[in-house]
Amino acid sequence: MSTYGKLFKVTTYGESHCKSVGCIVDGVPPGMKLTEDDIQPQLTRRRPGQSKLSTPRNEKDRVHIQSGTENGLTLGSPIGMLVANEDHRPHDYSETDLYPRPSHADYTYIQKYGAKSTSGGGRSSARETIGRVAAGAVAEKFLKLAANVEIVAFVSSIGEIAMDRNPQNETFQNILNTITREEVDATGPIRCPDANIRESMVKVIEHYRDSNDSIGGVVTCVIRNCPIGLGEPCFDKLEATLAHAMLSLPATKGFEFGSGFLGTQIPGSKHNDAFVSDPSQPGKLRTKTNNSGGIQGGISNGENIYFSVAFKSAATISQEQSTSTYEGKDGVLAARGRHDPSVTPRAVPIVESMTALVIADQLLIQRSRDYSRAAVFEN
Repeated sequence: MSTYGKLFKVTTYGESHCKSVGCIVDGVPPGMKLTEDDIQPQLTRRRPGQSKLSTPRNEKDRVHIQSGTENGLTLGSPIGMLVANEDHRPHDYSETDLYPRPSHADYTYIQKYGAKSTSGGGRSSARETIGRVAAGAVAEKFLKLAANVEIVAFVSSIGEIAMDRNPQNETFQNILNTITREEVDATGPIRCPDANIRESMVKVIEHYRDSNDSIGGVVTCVIRNCPIGLGEPCFDKLEATLAHAMLSLPATKGFEFGSGFLGTQIPGSKHNDAFVSDPSQPGKLRTKTNNSGGIQGGISNGENIYFSVAFKSAATISQEQSTSTYEGKDGVLAARGRHDPSVTPRAVPIVESMTALVIADQLLIQRSRDYSRAAVFEN
């Protein structure tokens, strides 16, 4: 479906080459200062045409708040946001009336619905994520005001060029503790904080771009200052809701939380996160290490929450590919259009936005529990 969340809800709408895309956000508390200036920065970071490493489609992605605010303050009613598609070219996709693009959603959409968008990827296009990013910006503002939550994502691998994401690596943990969005963006369009491999990543993307091909990568995200107690065992554990949100993004193929698959190679005696007293908060505990990734038993423990998301090589490329028509006849498809040689750098603000939506929803759920628990104890 096109709606995510239980208390903090977002519904997105629109296709890649229709008149507009956007969202409706419900559950935003009233009285919060909110204007387009709070939302536009993340949309600008996501938009196409930013560099030679991304699609040349030139969209400004200017957001317009349609409802839910008055005089710069939220009303508590649904917030509608719209972004016009200005540089859309549906004629670039006439070949897909005959051929389903290899590894794209053309064939499965027709099998499921009996119809598909005749231009671009329709709802499977990354253009759909504009609504998520706009809603995520609202969620981030709420989280900053409510709990000073910080969410920062960055590119940690492109193809075979990768940062060392070993959770026991001090350099990696230091990046998780200190990295800012400003520092990520200062690295240029690649958005990788590791100066030792940054240029190699750029060259890899340029190579595949010049070959009319594509390459995948990994985005790593950290959540700092997340309140303790978020997550709903057993089926809505916090890492499970994060995995659900991340794997709902276009082109995702994998999710790794905390120590991830590497944790299978570390014995329990070294992987266990020992508890120690928190000197800054008497009576509170924290963990000496953070192999758990900030969540234990499906509930946030107050440490940094971190995870990585794998994005496959973009399916739509400008090379000729042997395939079949919808009728089963062999043929050759050379897709036109403007496409990212690697979606990974532009996925950074999308991952941050989906993270914010998850944490905002879980925070409202936990606050409602806190309220009801306090009411019982008081009586």
